[in-house]
Amino acid sequence: MSYAPVAPGSQPPLDAPAYGSTHKRHPDQAPIRIAPTLTELAAPRMTESLYPSNANLAKGPGWEAQGERIIVAGRVLDEAGRPLQGAMVEVWQANAAGRYNHERDQHDAPLDPNFKGEGRVFTDAEGWYRYTTIRPGAYPWRNHHNAWRPVHIHYSLFGQGFAQRLITQMYFPGDPLLPLDPIFNCVPDEAARSRLVASFDLDITQPEYALGYRFDIVLRGRQATPMENPA
Repeated sequence: MSYAPVAPGSQPPLDAPAYGSTHKRHPDQAPIRIAPTLTELAAPRMTESLYPSNANLAKGPGWEAQGERIIVAGRVLDEAGRPLQGAMVEVWQANAAGRYNHERDQHDAPLDPNFKGEGRVFTDAEGWYRYTTIRPGAYPWRNHHNAWRPVHIHYSLFGQGFAQRLITQMYFPGDPLLPLDPIFNCVPDEAARSRLVASFDLDITQPEYALGYRFDIVLRGRQATPMENPA
């Protein structure tokens, strides 16, 4: 199948000098193209019956996470602006103090025992997804002297199977760390970088409960959202 090409400069390079670890782990030879098999393209089926949704990262039976509640919603679209139904959208993030619930995260910030920092939702017939979470905190990451990651949420989008997966990050408007962040600025084109930043949305905001943000994702074409694995 043929697809509309992405705009030059709209996707991050595999080796970005300012982002130190890319130089150590990027491939230094051209990829070898191997035709995928039917199993790789279509299995396992990413359905809600097999992978139950978890649309509220901030609250569960008998517990509630600490921090500012937010609601994030948006649409997943193809290159022609058509909605993608049934896409599995997984998210993961740091807690309100800027620490991941992971043994390798040794940042000197408190863990929240009620916040695992991971969730999963599926898009509806109009391509909409929606989840509730806690606004994450910034954290240091040792890429360079006094390096801090902006507030962000990681996204993983699946199609029919594991071989159809795209990964990106969502940032928040007005974050003063964005101009300083090598990962965000790996994307050369300013307009493409702006597609990684969510927008405040009063219609998504729930009165007296949580602020709302909208983050649409375009999978291909000249308006594609920058992805960590565009190939």
